[in-house]
Amino acid sequence: MPYRVAVTRAFAEPDGTTIFGDIGLDRLTEAGIEWQTLAAPSSRIDAHELDGFDAVLVLGGERFDAESIPAGGRLRHVARFGVGYDAVDIDACAAAGITVTNTPEAVRRPMADTALTLLFALAHNLLIKDELVRTGRWNERSDWRGQGLQGRTVGIVGLGSIGLETARLLRALGITVAAYNRSPKTAEAGDLGITMLPLDELLAVSDYVVVTVAAAPGTHGLIGERELGLMKPSAFLINIARGSVVDEAALIDALRTHRIAGAGLDVFEQEPLPQDSPLTGLPNVVLAPHSLCWTDDFTASVSASLREAVVNISQGRQPRHAVRPRAVSA
Repeated sequence: MPYRVAVTRAFAEPDGTTIFGDIGLDRLTEAGIEWQTLAAPSSRIDAHELDGFDAVLVLGGERFDAESIPAGGRLRHVARFGVGYDAVDIDACAAAGITVTNTPEAVRRPMADTALTLLFALAHNLLIKDELVRTGRWNERSDWRGQGLQGRTVGIVGLGSIGLETARLLRALGITVAAYNRSPKTAEAGDLGITMLPLDELLAVSDYVVVTVAAAPGTHGLIGERELGLMKPSAFLINIARGSVVDEAALIDALRTHRIAGAGLDVFEQEPLPQDSPLTGLPNVVLAPHSLCWTDDFTASVSASLREAVVNISQGRQPRHAVRPRAVSA
């Protein structure tokens, strides 16, 4: 019986083309693996759609939970394109003997580059300066000098692989970096010359706060009205994690009232961001449609990691990046 892989339809067409570009599904065919896209896009994967499949490639934010697991026990692999797996019920998969994989190493550098892109855009007022050129308002350029990065502190919330890579790039530029992480990262921080701080203190001393923490029950609304109130009025917030980590209504209020200077956002509580969102009308915000890291090298590296996991499991080998279920305390 051939190994069969289902591909979700949120970001893919029936012929296997995706919004990321070519993810190399033909390489799976060359490895003797059959693949097929699901019938239609949906926000949640239903069990009946996966009957007869051994694996499912989840390309977007489709929900996979206990009711997505087909009877019979054939399905054994849920492969996430990217690093986030907040829409996958890891515990339900583990109970059913299904391995969940993601691609953390492949997204590490592209996501760190995303953080730096927003950081430099905010530090140099790139958005408004682009508008000045397009509208012939060169006489206003002295009003938008920007505060720059030298002598400033960048605080990173979440020192996982993306946070560490972001810190590494910043330190190579001679920029002071502080970080908060829910679990100790003393050795990693020491190697990079990063100061570890409690969250409240980090928010109070940082000129730029970069949120890279993983989405999880413990991080929902991590940055809310109270936390934004701890930031300097001259500080900027950058979120490249998940929209759920930042209270969007509180952020909009903080931006409107200038309790913080601005924000750079690649993720939102609701995606796509509604066109009538107040964020779209604020001049002190740089927005991107949850795709700022989508480059050729991003697609190539994430696709290769995804395919490697599928081939390894199909041939009975352990994948490199299996997501473990959360420990249950007594």
